[in-house]
Amino acid sequence: MDNSQGKIGLKEFLAIILLTVGTKVADNTPKTLYEELGNAAWISIILISLITLIPVLLLTKLCSLYPEKNLTDIILHLFGKYLGWLVLFICWFMQTYALFYNTAIYSDIIKTLYFNNTPYIVISILLITVSAYGAKKGIESIGSSSWMSLFLIKITLLFILAFTFIQGEINFLFPLLGEGVWVLMEESYYHSSIFTEFIFLFFIASKVKDNKVLNKGVWIALIIVTIEFTLALIGYVMLFDFYGIKIIEYPFHETIRYIQLGFLTNSELLFYPFWLVSSFIRITFYLYLSALLFGATFKIKQFEYIVPTISTIIVFAGLIPESVTYSVVQLREGFLRTITPFILVLPVILWITAKLKGEFKNGKT
Repeated sequence: MDNSQGKIGLKEFLAIILLTVGTKVADNTPKTLYEELGNAAWISIILISLITLIPVLLLTKLCSLYPEKNLTDIILHLFGKYLGWLVLFICWFMQTYALFYNTAIYSDIIKTLYFNNTPYIVISILLITVSAYGAKKGIESIGSSSWMSLFLIKITLLFILAFTFIQGEINFLFPLLGEGVWVLMEESYYHSSIFTEFIFLFFIASKVKDNKVLNKGVWIALIIVTIEFTLALIGYVMLFDFYGIKIIEYPFHETIRYIQLGFLTNSELLFYPFWLVSSFIRITFYLYLSALLFGATFKIKQFEYIVPTISTIIVFAGLIPESVTYSVVQLREGFLRTITPFILVLPVILWITAKLKGEFKNGKT
């Protein structure tokens, strides 16, 4: 019997992480960091990754105790039925809220920068419908699609980064510490929830081939994403300067518009399809994870059937804000600051609870 049936391997798992987290360099995340941290935004990514090391390390240790369980099972096992249910519900709400504002932001990017005459609702429905189709097919399908798309998307990103470094001005990086050391440390802590996906990935631990694949995929992805994110933020500020980025909502898309390839006047159309594919994969995974957490919270085994319902709610929720560009961005900023303590403390409490219950002794025996 093949125990890996229905699970994903290292390459699929790694591709999902790189496209889910790495795609953030192409939304409004860079602008958010530069507004708070000035020229030091790229340094904050290094600090955020160092902060993320601790909860990720604790979760890898916990998952090694329960090889066949995911984070859902571990939370229920350590916290009990009622407290465990409450924690899972909070996690589901956070993931669904993240799905809401990411769908709204990506729909706004498509409408504002590429299809001005297309109604927002049409773009949102198309985006969520395609994503719902992929999410309903399961994690194997998401992993395969991510792996097939990964190399072309990353090669495109490398080309864009190379362009920013060639055309950029290195003097725009100074002063390196931006608003100061204290502001840099404080804002890096509050924005460490940018890497929340590295915590939520453990909810699909049982969908990964084994613990070695899980651990290796998470650590490799964290290193790659940190380097990729840091270089992207350096490239943006070198190209546009700090004051320019403050008035640019989506630096990545302004960068690909800035690129000139000889006779091509609209060269951004060469890069746009790759970004669009990565965006679909990201929303697809978010939707899958939201349905999975909902199923775990309310004990629904066939959670894939919930995907259409969640998709419909997300589409209508996206119509509530009057101005997506400003209102949703503000909601996202407040949300990131609010959930940071929960995201960082949860793995610590889980680890301490396991230690007090003697789970590590049992695992060692």
